Amino acid sequence: MTDAARGYECSPWELRWRGLAVDQLQRTESTFALSNGHIGMRGTLEEAEPRGLPGTYLNGFYEEHGLPYAEAGYGYPEAGQTVVNVTDGKIIRLLVEDEPLDMRYGHATAHHRVLDFRSGTLRRVTDWTSPTGRRVRVRTERLVSFTQRAVAAIRYEVEPLDDEVQLVVQSDLLANEPIESDTSDPRVAAALEAPLQAEYMKAEDYRAVLVHRTKRSGLRMAAAMDHQVDTNDGLRTDISVEEDLARLTIAVDVPLGHTLRLTKFLGYGWSAQRSIPALRAQVDAALAGALQTGWEGLLAEQREFLDQFWRTADVELDGDPELQQAIRFALFHVLQAGARGESRAIPGKGLTGPGYDGHAFWDTESFVLPVLTYTLPDAARDALRWRHSTLDKAKDRAAQLGLRGAAFPWRSITGAECSAYWPAGTAAFHVNADIADAVARYLAATGDTEFERQHGTELLLETARLWMSLGHHDPHGGFRIDGVTGPDEYSAVADNNVYTNLMAQRNMREAADSCERHPDVAEYFGVDEAEIARWRDAARKMLVPYDELLSVHPQSERFTEHARWNFAATPPGNYPLLLNYPYFDLYRKQVVKQADLVLAMHLRGDAFSAEQKRRNFAYYEGLTVRDSSLSAGTQAVLAAECGHLDLAYDYLAEAALTDLHDLHNNVRNGLHMASLAGAWVATVAGFGGMRDHGGKLTFRPRLPSALDRIAFRMNFRGSQFAVEIEQDKASYRLVHGDPLTITHYDTPITVTEQTTPLPVPDLEPAERPSQPEGRAPARRGDDIAREGDTIQPWYAREPR
Repeated sequence: MTDAARGYECSPWELRWRGLAVDQLQRTESTFALSNGHIGMRGTLEEAEPRGLPGTYLNGFYEEHGLPYAEAGYGYPEAGQTVVNVTDGKIIRLLVEDEPLDMRYGHATAHHRVLDFRSGTLRRVTDWTSPTGRRVRVRTERLVSFTQRAVAAIRYEVEPLDDEVQLVVQSDLLANEPIESDTSDPRVAAALEAPLQAEYMKAEDYRAVLVHRTKRSGLRMAAAMDHQVDTNDGLRTDISVEEDLARLTIAVDVPLGHTLRLTKFLGYGWSAQRSIPALRAQVDAALAGALQTGWEGLLAEQREFLDQFWRTADVELDGDPELQQAIRFALFHVLQAGARGESRAIPGKGLTGPGYDGHAFWDTESFVLPVLTYTLPDAARDALRWRHSTLDKAKDRAAQLGLRGAAFPWRSITGAECSAYWPAGTAAFHVNADIADAVARYLAATGDTEFERQHGTELLLETARLWMSLGHHDPHGGFRIDGVTGPDEYSAVADNNVYTNLMAQRNMREAADSCERHPDVAEYFGVDEAEIARWRDAARKMLVPYDELLSVHPQSERFTEHARWNFAATPPGNYPLLLNYPYFDLYRKQVVKQADLVLAMHLRGDAFSAEQKRRNFAYYEGLTVRDSSLSAGTQAVLAAECGHLDLAYDYLAEAALTDLHDLHNNVRNGLHMASLAGAWVATVAGFGGMRDHGGKLTFRPRLPSALDRIAFRMNFRGSQFAVEIEQDKASYRLVHGDPLTITHYDTPITVTEQTTPLPVPDLEPAERPSQPEGRAPARRGDDIAREGDTIQPWYAREPR
């Protein structure tokens, strides 16, 4: 393939790459990753080489390492946690007449890989000619099961194309796989160097199992494989095992017109407490279930699961095929990150790579969970149950900081704080309110009383207690929260961050309401009427700074009095700023890394007037440099609400294409789950105008000029309904469940199976706001890819 042809093909239901670009393997290994929220497998080739960055992950499985400090300080976290590349079961090596299939040698007359959003599998077809002229066709298909969460499987087929050929296949389980880590922290690199210690190994017939344990965190994991082989007579097999490697070797002569078919079943499990025999039993049981279901059964279960998901969650977008593909890609990977995480976190990269050390952040609650709440609410519930399971750690952290309630971590795998940089870690208390916001949204969308009683009320009241001990009433009668970091990490340790204060205000009100709904639960946790009254009083008196001179809200107190960053003198190559300028200078200037006040206007839009939103949005557009992938989706929402529909369209495209175009040049370390989720948010909350303030759904839909139609579906209170938006009208239709009431442009309507088109009001033209020099989003224009086109990577495109 020529360089000009490299890239993904534009297609509505799949991601396809033709040809092999070795220098792009790390990138495609992330985009082609498969996961179910419990097991994650990067999209490396089955033959293991060539490769970019191999990786197989188990959610929550990590190794510890020391955190470096030049000077000690009270309350600094002592240990970091890093996701571990566990035993790799994807490897199936092929030798054709003693020559290994390696795409760097011989010649591939055809090669393509396809991630199929409907089948939930990664497929590949390769026609390869060995250096000595032997021609074979290799077909593979891989899945990580949504229905049997401990199971993955691979179908590997080899067909001679010229004459009978001798084939040797080696199917491996490989632990402590050598990888090149790009971490700059030598402690992390040391932790990842052969992190697994062998404890048990066994191989018999076509099955093998390896059990390993981490050196410091003391976690134990097991990986097992079994096989089914379909070929002609004359098959020879051998299985061997050692501490870090189990290998099944298959040798056979395959005549022309016949096929060697190998099906590999994998089982994974881990525990901090279970014994070696218990983990062996777990993976043996997983394999027994997989073999009983069979390859075709696993495919059928996967397809049925995804059919149900797409019936609930699909977004249709007419007028931009590339964006249609990108939004389904985004939804597919958000599903993979959260579907079967169950008692574990949803990491910032999902299970697609080692980026962020595998940590979960507030991104989960503020970006990913809104998608899951309205499309796959059980997964949202399970993610919140994980937060609840870490409450003891959060309460201990609060006590260490001299606070009441719970102080949830900025970044973590287990629930213990892992951030060694306190301005963006300890000071970012807004994570507590983000969790409370996700709890309140889930409760309003589902009416899940059982969850509220068992988990939700406690989460709300313990986070409310933190705000009461962190904030204070000032002499002027206001309730202040000083010395915190909001979402914008370029403005750290500030007083009265508007986002934090407004989200804390909602947190305390929701806690009061939940305790009053369940007085017995409140009493159990020592909440009395006086404490509830204090929450409501603090919420009522919450200080929200406002700059009367500029008629805008400062992001935090006195922010608008800071000197503006000199954007004109900042070279394009100096972004992101945090890698090229000292933090102290960023902290004292008006420059915004990611939407902060703008995010407040989305999640707490009920606290702003329409005019305030317009003025605030225009002001902060001129300051926001989007050095974070979290920003574009939020800016799309407010751009649409403020009438800048084409700008919103540009931001939606940036959020949706962040990973497919590798806009931040770091997809090699995994995908950006929050940005992918932000594409759904930008579509539904931006152009759909959906808001859920006070637990009520309201819509103010409107399309940009480039799009002809957007349609999406949502779940609310057990009912599923569809929304369809065109340029001049919108309609709402009940798909399943009881009729429900929503609001369309301030008019309440009952959604039933009968649809009546409702008008979309005309929009008054608004002047497009400007961004910092060189930081405007790329315009969506005439170069939009159409179905069947090859989408050029960002580095190969002409500037727009």
